[in-house]
Amino acid sequence: MRIIIAGGGTGGHLFPGIAVAEEFKKRDESNEIIFVGTEHGIESRVVPREGYPIKFLRAEGFVGVSIKRKVKSLIKMVYAVFDSYNILTSVKPDIVIGVGGYASGVILMIAYLMSFPTMILEQNLKPGFTNKQLGKFVDAICITYQESISHFPKGNTFLTGNPVRLQVFKGSVESAYKIFSIERNLFTILVFGGSSGARSINLAIIDAFNFLKDIKDDIQFIHQTGSSDYEYIRDAYRNAKFKGIIAPFIYQMGEAYVVSDIVISRAGATTLAEITSLGKPSILIPYPYAAGNHQELNARKLQEIGAAKMITDKDLSGEKLAGEIKDLYFNENLRNEMKKSCISVSKPDASEKVVDIAISLIKNSKLKVQKSRSGVKSV
Repeated sequence: MRIIIAGGGTGGHLFPGIAVAEEFKKRDESNEIIFVGTEHGIESRVVPREGYPIKFLRAEGFVGVSIKRKVKSLIKMVYAVFDSYNILTSVKPDIVIGVGGYASGVILMIAYLMSFPTMILEQNLKPGFTNKQLGKFVDAICITYQESISHFPKGNTFLTGNPVRLQVFKGSVESAYKIFSIERNLFTILVFGGSSGARSINLAIIDAFNFLKDIKDDIQFIHQTGSSDYEYIRDAYRNAKFKGIIAPFIYQMGEAYVVSDIVISRAGATTLAEITSLGKPSILIPYPYAAGNHQELNARKLQEIGAAKMITDKDLSGEKLAGEIKDLYFNENLRNEMKKSCISVSKPDASEKVVDIAISLIKNSKLKVQKSRSGVKSV
C-alpha cells in the first residue's frame, strides 16, 4: 500500500502522523509512507531523521495572521493546489491521511476531488479550522475526545485516541543517562514548551530557582528550550548552579520521559497523549494563543480528573511554579494518584485503531472500483 500522511507545522500535528506510519510499517514493511508538508515546518527536519520520504507544498497558515500574511497565504494556496495535484498523480496513494495544520488542507481537498480515500486525525477537544472544514468531505475522522464528535458527521467519526510514537514507549533508562549525562537517583524534571520552546515557561523555570534552593541538591532538569532561548537559559542554569541538561530540541523523547519523575509543558494534545500513556504526573501551562483556546480546554479536562496540575500562562510565576514542583516532589502519594488517573484516560492502542479504519477505507475503495469495472452497481 502507498499512504500519504499530510500536515505538520508543529510536533503536535506531525508526531501522531509518525505514529500512524510506524503502525503501517509494523503490519507490513513493504507499505510505502510518503509525508507531505512544508519546507519551514518541523516535518522538514524530523521526517528525514525518521527514515521517511517527504514532499513539500508551497503553503502558509491563514488563520490568526495579519491581513498581509493572509493575502500571501491565499496566493500560495494556488501553488499548493498544483503541488498537491502533482504529488497525488505521481504517488497514486491508496489513502491520504491528514494530521492537521495548513499543509494538510489543500492536498486533502484535491485528494477528495480526485476520489482518493481520505481521513483526518483531530487531536484536540475543539477542532481547528482546517479539520473542521475537511470533516465535511473526508471519508473518516478519528478523534481523541468524545466531546469532539459534535463538530463532525457522526456516521464518519470514530473515537480512537491520539496516536503516540513507538519511541515514546521504548525509552531506555541506561541510554537516557548516557545521552543526557544526568545523575542517577535525583528527582528529574522534564521541561519543554512544544517543538519551538516556550519563553514564558523558560523564564518561569529560571525564576523558580529562587524558590527551590532548599531542594537544589536533590533535583535535576532535562530542559528543551527552543533555539531562540537556548544560550540564555543555559547560562542561567550555570549561574544558578542548578543541575540539568539544556537543549534547543530533544529528539530522544522516549529517553527523556523514561527518566523523568514529573513533566512541565504546554498542553498540546499530542503532548497530553504521550504523558497520559506513560502515566507521567505533570504541571501543564497551556499556550494562551492556541486556536479556540484548545490547550486550556485540554489541560482542564486532565486537571478535573486529577491527572495533571494546571497553571494558566497569565498566572504563571517562578514562585507559583516552584510551589507546584515542591508539592509533587514531597508528595509521592499524589504522584502515584496522578499516574493512575493518567493511565485511566490513555489510549495506547490509538495507532492500531486509526490504521484499522484506514485499511477498511482502502478495501472498500478497491471493492467499489472492482464493482464499477465489472458493471455491478455499488449499493
